[in-house]
Amino acid sequence: MSRKLPLADGETSRTACARILIRTGVEEKTGEIFPLPTLAERTGWCLDLVSGMAGQLIAGHWNTADVNTLASGHDAGGRKLPSNAWMALRRLGWLVAAPAKVNDRIVRMAQEQAGRALRSVKWRADVVSGVLTTWPGDPAKRAAEEWDAVRAAVPSGEYLPSSVIKSRTRQIAAFERKNGRLPADVFELEPAPRVARILLLAACDGQQATIERSDADPAKALLRLQLPTRPAPQTYKDWTWVACPITLPPTIPANAVLHLPTVRTVGGMVRADLAYTHPVPKTRRTGHTVALGVDWGLNTLLSSGAARLHGDGKITALGAGAQYRAAGVMAKQHRLRRHGEKLHAKNDQYTRIINGDDQHALVPRSALLAREIGRVADRRSNLNDALAWSAARWAVDQAIAATATVIYLEDLRSMEARGMGRTHNTRLSQQVRGKIADRMRYLAAEAGIAVVTVPARNTSRHCACCLTPLRHRKAPDRPTAPGWKWAVCPDPQCAWQGDRDQGAWRRIAARGLAHQTKTITDRATATMAIRTIVDTLEAKAVITRTTGQEDRSKTGPTRKRSPRPAPRRRRAPSPARPQGPAGQCPEGHVSTDRRLPRAAHRRQGVTTINTPTTGHRPRGATLGAGFHLHAHATPPRWAEPTPNSTVRMGSLS
Repeated sequence: MSRKLPLADGETSRTACARILIRTGVEEKTGEIFPLPTLAERTGWCLDLVSGMAGQLIAGHWNTADVNTLASGHDAGGRKLPSNAWMALRRLGWLVAAPAKVNDRIVRMAQEQAGRALRSVKWRADVVSGVLTTWPGDPAKRAAEEWDAVRAAVPSGEYLPSSVIKSRTRQIAAFERKNGRLPADVFELEPAPRVARILLLAACDGQQATIERSDADPAKALLRLQLPTRPAPQTYKDWTWVACPITLPPTIPANAVLHLPTVRTVGGMVRADLAYTHPVPKTRRTGHTVALGVDWGLNTLLSSGAARLHGDGKITALGAGAQYRAAGVMAKQHRLRRHGEKLHAKNDQYTRIINGDDQHALVPRSALLAREIGRVADRRSNLNDALAWSAARWAVDQAIAATATVIYLEDLRSMEARGMGRTHNTRLSQQVRGKIADRMRYLAAEAGIAVVTVPARNTSRHCACCLTPLRHRKAPDRPTAPGWKWAVCPDPQCAWQGDRDQGAWRRIAARGLAHQTKTITDRATATMAIRTIVDTLEAKAVITRTTGQEDRSKTGPTRKRSPRPAPRRRRAPSPARPQGPAGQCPEGHVSTDRRLPRAAHRRQGVTTINTPTTGHRPRGATLGAGFHLHAHATPPRWAEPTPNSTVRMGSLS
């Protein structure tokens, strides 16, 4: 199988990952078919060998000198270290003794896993070192000079979110309260990390594992790898080749190149993270004319809309914008959080009562609570993942429908939830903005759409049409009630008013289009961002109102409309009520036995996200509950806009 990916003009290669399930295996020598429990057991024996050696390597080199040597990229003789972690560790002479008879590829996987972990700790070590070097007089509140000093001491600290520095400061302060002194470095502050039980087959060659895609059926592949036949192999005969047929998910294109996966066992099942490379359109940093602006919110998780940059430099909004509301999902997440907090408090009380006595009567109850805490944490994690994928997919669909080539996303990494009460602070802290942004970049890359973060300064405070500071009110029909939801421009020549979030996405899109020449790409993460605001460009980042549109601002009482004519009366008596669901309900017979979905009784509307009517139908949507009735979003308008027309993206009522 060829590993070279052919690319056309305007395309680039993209490596993605798909999770698959390995259900069975066949021993090639005897032809014996393994059931899933046997395959999971043999895979677990190999995982134990690799994780044990990786843990020894990490624990033996968990210090500042070794990590700095590995991160420097050069060995003692000045030669450049290889990019592969296992090769770099062998160049430095960091070896490990195998506890059983294993081939060299098993040791490679352990060295690769340990090398990646040791390389990743370098950034944390530099941040902690910078915070310790410039330790403030009051850790709870730094002065302006102390902030400048700590940012100068941390590599690339100028653009580092303040929340990262504050979290490290709180961690060091807790160590000081416990030990009466400051830690020397991050290696004293944190213990050696736990080693994940995984097989990094990417560090191996054909003597340990191979993967081939079927020529007859592109949806099938065959993974071959060597697995032990006993927990502690004594000879090489205790290792045999096992062929594992794999069914590829439909997300992997037929022309994609497959790579060796990362294998793990979860709950008695063998799972693999399969990497693949496929061609996608190239993304651009500049040259955008249509952009999608995305604003974060609390009850309304995402508010977005498209804007167009014209040849004369004017920026106009395309439509009224769209919303993605996930109040129901967040309410469920908060219920799980409160339940987890109660379980933690109860388990802590049991731990204090037990006081190290293994024979205490509460030991079984404490173990049961610990398992339940893990289950609640898994439910929260799964819910957050589902929400992140759903919100990201919605935003990318909006960009594709508007033919946008870039998504400008508000950068809220430095936002701290404080000063708004315990409830609001907790709700803001529990949002999954980072996950949504990562998923958005992942999905947008398939369509060749760039995702760029822009500074969030004054996006909701200034008017998108004239940059005048806005006045915020509770609602449009309550102009004197203080609030934050409704924004009104005090400039009489502008007089714009609307939802605060709807004005924010206009500001974000206009700011991104005006500052697109200031877009930079991070070399380490390949993410795009606009980090600084230029006053001359910011003055051009305004939305120009198009002429010929009716002003629908609420400036007075609603105009009285003529009364509707009386309804037509049926001259003949109504027919008998039909039996069964077929047919239209005749006049005079209103169904009273139809109950609303359960989600609608929790202040939720009954409109769902693209619930299918044919084929696969989610169980939650069928029963009127679950994820599909907890998230409500404006569907994208799949229309091809013309240069002289406007794409109107519907908004929720």
